[in-house]
Formats: sequence, C-alpha cells, structure tokens
Amino acid sequence: MKFKVLLEPQPEGGYVAYVPALPGCLSQGETREEALENIKEAIELYIRVLEERGLEKTMKEIVHSGEGRIFEVSL
Repeated sequence: MKFKVLLEPQPEGGYVAYVPALPGCLSQGETREEALENIKEAIELYIRVLEERGLEKTMKEIVHSGEGRIFEVSL
C-alpha cells in the first residue's frame, strides 16, 4: 500500500510527519529520513488496530507523489 505523507519541518528542529488519509496517524524525527521511517511504523500500527477492530474495509489505498513536503511511502 502507498500513502501520502506530509512532512513539516519544525521551528525548534526536526520534522513532523502525518498521513491525511489516516486521522491521528503522525510521528516525528530529528531528520527527514528518521521521520519517514517513524511514520511507516505508525502506519503499520494504525492498520493493525483497524484490522483488529474489523475496520479495514474503511481504508482506501492512496497513491500520490510530490516534491517538497509531500512524500509517498510504501508498506
């Protein structure tokens, strides 16, 4: 699966990453790479909880690639 991830630099340093398609799914990291790795783990855990609760049918595969602060991650 692929998800659009927004990556925003923080004034105090580091980055916050979040997935618009998965409300409440966010993470952070000191570097862009660390934030992207952390958000992949957060997505996996989010999906696992949906599956455990029987809500996987509410998910959609979202494919989007871009430059700057929008990234595409695959699980």
